[in-house]
Amino acid sequence: MQIGKLRSEQLEDMIFQKLKNKREEVLIRPGIGRDCAVVDYGEQLCVLSTDPITGTATNIGKLVVHITCNDIAADGVAPLGIMLTIMLPPETTEADVENIMNDIIAEADKINVDILGGHTEVTDAVNRVVISATGIGKKLKSRLEGVKKPASGDLLILTKGSGIEGTGIICYDKEEELKQALGAEVVEQGKQFLEKLSVVREGVIGGENGAKLMHDVTEGGLLGGVWEISVLSKLGVRLWKDKVPVSPVTQLVCSHFGIEPLKLMSSGSMLILADEEDADKILGELSVAGIDAWVIGRLEDGERRVIVDGNLELEIESPESDELYKVLK
Repeated sequence: MQIGKLRSEQLEDMIFQKLKNKREEVLIRPGIGRDCAVVDYGEQLCVLSTDPITGTATNIGKLVVHITCNDIAADGVAPLGIMLTIMLPPETTEADVENIMNDIIAEADKINVDILGGHTEVTDAVNRVVISATGIGKKLKSRLEGVKKPASGDLLILTKGSGIEGTGIICYDKEEELKQALGAEVVEQGKQFLEKLSVVREGVIGGENGAKLMHDVTEGGLLGGVWEISVLSKLGVRLWKDKVPVSPVTQLVCSHFGIEPLKLMSSGSMLILADEEDADKILGELSVAGIDAWVIGRLEDGERRVIVDGNLELEIESPESDELYKVLK
């Protein structure tokens, strides 16, 4: 099997179809493109999501906080806490553990998130540090009322750009090679991309201003995220390649390694689906908050998923192993 998360078809066939779904308190269950589960607790709903960091050990504390909290934000609410499972190889030092925890605590503090507990152990089952985190948020049940369903003509908004997380990780993990090829200034700019990982602010803005669906862009990159939104919406999608922002640094890094920036993991980017009226509101609020955002496509009737590149219409396929794994072999 390929390195990375399972393909959508594998998830559907081997996992989702086998789930029995007995509890009526569970309002939102696993599915392609769903970042969170939602559980009914009366007037309040509990929002839950979980994610590991496995692609790199660099900046692992920073990464695990944001990828987990971003999933909660994709449900339109701010996360309140995370629980952590930390697996350490035997050669790990106490200083390593302290550094990881210092990073976790610092990043959690930036977005007002508590560490709620978890489990930490040394094991020879891993050959580098692996952390899995579960994020928790809450929202009023009344917010589910009147939520509009995805429809043909709805617009897709992207915040910040494509390939953010992958660019930052590569610039750290392949720093010396890239300094030789692209120069120290480009590498330092790329490393700073890991300061853009949180999408909590845009998630809350979307949730308060009519977003129908949101999806933070992780493994599989932008094209993977767009494909999953299309599946979840049960509609086709048309993406305009010339509208998709890719930074010059990301272009340089991807060109050096021969990888596709639109298939590179991109925590720090949020995909927001809204009708035209609410899309204008969301774009306005994002601008006031100082968050760059662009309309990059729309939903359409049918099942076609295409990216328009000049006069070409190319099929968007289900996401495969992320481009990052081609670099960090």
